Amino acid sequence: MTAPVSAMPVWSGFLTPVLEVLADGHIWRKRDLHTAVEEHVGLTAEQRAEVLPSGQGRADNRIGWALSGLYRAKLVDKPARATFVITDAGRALLAAHPAGITEKILKALPEYQDYTPVRTGSSNGDAVADAHVADEVVDPLEQIERGVERLHSEVAADLLARLRGQDPAFLEHSVLDVLVAMGYGGTEGRAARIGGSGDGGVDGVIDQDPLGLERIYVQAKRYAADNTVGRPEIQAFVGALHGVGAARGVFITTSAFTSGAREYAQNIGTRIILIDGRRLAELMIRYGVGVQTRQTFTVVEVDEDYFE
Repeated sequence: MTAPVSAMPVWSGFLTPVLEVLADGHIWRKRDLHTAVEEHVGLTAEQRAEVLPSGQGRADNRIGWALSGLYRAKLVDKPARATFVITDAGRALLAAHPAGITEKILKALPEYQDYTPVRTGSSNGDAVADAHVADEVVDPLEQIERGVERLHSEVAADLLARLRGQDPAFLEHSVLDVLVAMGYGGTEGRAARIGGSGDGGVDGVIDQDPLGLERIYVQAKRYAADNTVGRPEIQAFVGALHGVGAARGVFITTSAFTSGAREYAQNIGTRIILIDGRRLAELMIRYGVGVQTRQTFTVVEVDEDYFE
């Protein structure tokens, strides 16, 4: 494996070069764009040949991260699979920062912040925010954990963006897939979508036993990040559950719930579980719905018992 070349820019160092290449207004295929950016930056043959332990090219990895960030900030768009084009916002940002676009500038953009789900209730969120901390102050295992945390945060944001871009029926199928993957639906994984006109406010139902004696009803709302689910929507769902004689339900949204909605759900006799967009994305990652494993790592340590 070729030794790392320290002169190669980190991923944020490719933000400006990517936009400069895309500034010609053409739609670029991913592979051609990577090659053009490498040439634009002036990477040597040795730098282009560097590979990570996974086998992926180091330059490809860093350009890929730059493209991911630019896409999240809506500075580039994807007209089709594996193609990229600059947006008007991308041109404007490039012109506004002739000295170069930094990671700080990128992450300060409202579009980038809206795209990235906010992690709450765990100190692990600090690991994502502090991913730039120098390696020498963090032990190797913590570096791995921080890296995985950051990757999962990026994937979660991408999952939510894609779910919001699909039609409502796709979301209804997806949430049922998640619940079945979690173990609901019994050994046979019995779940059915019943959404559509005349669904009575219920999008899906999960049978917990072969005869359908125990059922969980599901409502799924495909909302934008700033369109929260309030108490009226939860009340309507509870009414729909009463209409089918059900006492349990799961309400899932790609956005968030207001405090009034959560308080109402906690204080009524009907058992209602609320799952917001952040939690939905985490569950999809944990149970392998809509994602695929790219690589696994094995961490080893000395077996003290072996030497006794």
